[in-house]
Amino acid sequence: MNSPSTAAVQTARRIAVSFVATVSAVGVTASFASAEPVAAPHTEAGRHAAQAPRATRGIPFTQATVARQQDGSFTVSWKAPGAGSVTVYADGKVVAYGGAEATITVRRLPAADRQWFRLVPDEGDPLTLADRSLHLEGAANFRDVGGYRTADGRWVKMGVLYRADALHKLTDADLAKLRRLGIRTDFDLRTPGERAKAPDRVPAGARYVVANVIGEENSAELPPTAEASERLMAESYRQFVVRPSAAKAYRSLFRMAAEPGSYPLLYHCSSGKDRTGWATAVLLTALGVDRETVMRDYLASNDYLAASNAAELAKQPPEIAARLKPVLETRAPYLNAAFDEVEARFGTFGAYLREGLGLNAQELERLRAALLTD
Repeated sequence: MNSPSTAAVQTARRIAVSFVATVSAVGVTASFASAEPVAAPHTEAGRHAAQAPRATRGIPFTQATVARQQDGSFTVSWKAPGAGSVTVYADGKVVAYGGAEATITVRRLPAADRQWFRLVPDEGDPLTLADRSLHLEGAANFRDVGGYRTADGRWVKMGVLYRADALHKLTDADLAKLRRLGIRTDFDLRTPGERAKAPDRVPAGARYVVANVIGEENSAELPPTAEASERLMAESYRQFVVRPSAAKAYRSLFRMAAEPGSYPLLYHCSSGKDRTGWATAVLLTALGVDRETVMRDYLASNDYLAASNAAELAKQPPEIAARLKPVLETRAPYLNAAFDEVEARFGTFGAYLREGLGLNAQELERLRAALLTD
């Protein structure tokens, strides 16, 4: 069999990467923790950071989550081998006790934009958590990037970076919440056409920054089969690694993420799953978070977008829905395709950061110093 021509391959690649933007933007036309929240006066976490005593033996927690339930209660789970018992604080008060491994439910807490829980072990440093989602009406995939444990036992700070889907549907109440949370930077990864069709509702006082990952816009059509949709999505993820526009956009984002003066910072695309998903995967990997956790964070978009995806698929004839479903979802082979491209082109992930994104050792160290606990 003859190999495809270079021009044909390049055309397929252009279609793949533009396809992500087109379908994400318009559909088809055929909880975790940080050892310390941000100790800044404009963050709720910062105001509660000193409400419980602090030990000095490192963070013993290996797992920890907070999840807000539909009835307004919170489920808090943790594992902290060797920590002894754990005291849980919320709203400045003791709300529960537990052993080195426990799951508890906390009820009847006062209303708050984000409810923070501080887990104080008998042995070791405390850990502060919040539900990952901000529960915004107009942006279902708006969530905290932090609260993951790194291989060396540190934690990615929470209340600092947020990943999101498009912001044009934010309600006035959503914007008021983001203002109270002190959002300083809105980093838009979309194309000019997407931004024109669905302009951001930027939180009051926030700096608006654009960084077009895809570059040149091209029209894209839904592939003829579900399998073709999957192949095209995987190809689009490879393009996040190789396209100069993507490297420029991600380099700009990561450099800004290393500057505490830009916090809290949010970054987003249309659905918050593809361009934003790769940005988050690169960031967490650079900070030392393991691949399994990175993949779990990436696939979580399916949960946050489940309702909107189901509604979109319900509008389509069955044959179209089958072809569209692989586009609306995050799938492990897509993210793996990008990591495979990194290995094929650069050999190591570190080389991709240095040579592909142009981030030097000093910039990477600033990024880690800014976003990781001690």
